[in-house]
Amino acid sequence: MKFDRKNLSDVQLLDLYKKILKPRMIEEKMLILIRQGKVSKWFSGIGQEAIAVGVTAVLDQDEYILPMHRNLGVFTGRNIPLYRLFSQWQGKANGFTKGRDRSFHFGTQEFNIIGMISHLGPQLGVADGIALANKLKKNGKITAVFTGEGATSEGDFHEALNIAAVWELPVLFVVENNGYGLSTPTNEQYRCENIADKGIGYGMESHILDGNNILEVVTKLSELKASMLVNPRPILLEFKTFRMRGHEEASGTKYVPQELMDLWAIKDPVENYKKYLEGIAVLNDDLDTGFKAELKKEIDEHWTQVQLEPEIIASFEEELNDVYKPYTFEEVNPSSATENIRLIDAISSSLRQSMERHDNLVLMGQDIAEYGGAFKITDGFVAQFGKDRVRNTPICESAVVAAGMGLSINGYKAIVEMQFADFVSTGFNPIVNLLAKSHYRWLEHADVVVRMPCGGGTQAGPFHSQTNEAWFTKTPGLKVVYPAFPYDAKGLLNTALNDPNPVLFFEHKQLYRSVYQDVPKDYYTLPLGKAALLKEGNQVTIISFGAAIHWALHTLQENPTVKADLLDLRTLQPLDTEAIFTSVKKTGRAILLQEDSLFGGIASDIVALIMEHCFEYLDAPVKRVASLETPIPFTKALEDQYLPKSRFEIALKELLAY
Repeated sequence: MKFDRKNLSDVQLLDLYKKILKPRMIEEKMLILIRQGKVSKWFSGIGQEAIAVGVTAVLDQDEYILPMHRNLGVFTGRNIPLYRLFSQWQGKANGFTKGRDRSFHFGTQEFNIIGMISHLGPQLGVADGIALANKLKKNGKITAVFTGEGATSEGDFHEALNIAAVWELPVLFVVENNGYGLSTPTNEQYRCENIADKGIGYGMESHILDGNNILEVVTKLSELKASMLVNPRPILLEFKTFRMRGHEEASGTKYVPQELMDLWAIKDPVENYKKYLEGIAVLNDDLDTGFKAELKKEIDEHWTQVQLEPEIIASFEEELNDVYKPYTFEEVNPSSATENIRLIDAISSSLRQSMERHDNLVLMGQDIAEYGGAFKITDGFVAQFGKDRVRNTPICESAVVAAGMGLSINGYKAIVEMQFADFVSTGFNPIVNLLAKSHYRWLEHADVVVRMPCGGGTQAGPFHSQTNEAWFTKTPGLKVVYPAFPYDAKGLLNTALNDPNPVLFFEHKQLYRSVYQDVPKDYYTLPLGKAALLKEGNQVTIISFGAAIHWALHTLQENPTVKADLLDLRTLQPLDTEAIFTSVKKTGRAILLQEDSLFGGIASDIVALIMEHCFEYLDAPVKRVASLETPIPFTKALEDQYLPKSRFEIALKELLAY
């Protein structure tokens, strides 16, 4: 291993030695403790410390780093007090996740570190979003994100690199190629000779570096960072390295040939750097002994401190309160001036006025810029707000959703438009595992709204017609909004954009141009979690939302003798249970109408709630009416049969006759 100090001073060389020595000594302590049963799990980075330490040493303290689960050198390099790290690993309150997540699955705005989730790939898209925010701020900052060679096979890796290249985002994509994805060697993971070669396909600069050579890491990255200030761009960095322990300690290393272990043991990044410093008379035994004694004292003292810290006491209230970031609804009332507009116009008006109110709001989606979106909702937005804030994206829903999270982390609001709600399946992971869980895990909000054009009735077939709200109402941490009228759509979307929590905003395509209403011209807001009572009666409670509300209204018009409470839920999470229970207790009968197929839909949960809270008031079983248990078909006759519109009247009369 050849070291070249270039213009680094003796002080800088020794500082790097202390920085690479610290995570090694902590790890050695952890390995002892895990054998003693005092630490439950450990992901070792022994053998590849030079990468995390080197990258962190080059970046400024206020530049974001997104590490993986064996990048201890990032956390120690940012000088996080060790007792806080130890508390995190032990699930204590002084950690970063209140015991809700383990090891390195956390982030901290205080130290500009954004932690991973176990799915690995989404953090690459988060880095894109953080870098995009830096680019919009024009602050000259770069972002570094870590991943392993195994995760380069994930779609998120390719999506994130493609977005970064297209948008010229200042991101360092740091790939630690340690030869194995858990136990799978690289020759079973990819066929190109080097991961760096993948940069060619994205028009991206890439480099291969010796990941065990701390000086090569620091000097090359310092050079690249300086050039990125002049020419902001993404760079793919492949670090050749090796981990000397298993994927985690329980895995062991039996799958690794001994000769490979021996080869890399010779390349130990800490020992080789130490020998180099000794060889140039920068480090001697006394100095080395002093460094180690100082670090050992710090480690032992902080570990002892954590052992005195009490175990976390579970609290129902605290657990439930931390699922969402607290948000106090701000009521904004409009003037009396209205205009008779369609649902699609109301949504466009909301977006435009919200963009005017929030200069940190960024829209992202396929074809939303000059083209104006598949439904022309953002037509003319580029002329008013510019392409920095109204951004066409490649076809890569997962990385775009993750980029929305990155924007939120770095001080922006994001709207992600799914061209059709069906396509959210390719962005499902970052929504349910990243956006939904971030505040609960480490109190980081996700100020992201995902717009979801949905629904049948237009003969668009199985991949453009689903109303898939139930995919998300099941997931704690998400809010789900589903308006049926222009007035509600505008006011609720405005509120969703003010709310710092992730919101899935469903917009029924068939209602876009078929439903008109007088809507205030000015900006206004409506609270989430409040149902609308559209009709009042004492015979039955009809509960619905979206296009199905209009089917229910039509049925009541055709049957004027039926006296029903008709509840439009408007938002499904939070759910207005008070309005539901009040109405059911009054009428004694309830029927749920949803466009989604029956089994597993939100109607089932509402029925369960009614049975639990209103059973003694019921005069008949609660009924559900929904679409068939099939994918939604294309041909009109089949789609008409699939949808529950024609079956609702029969079910309603049966319930009244019970």
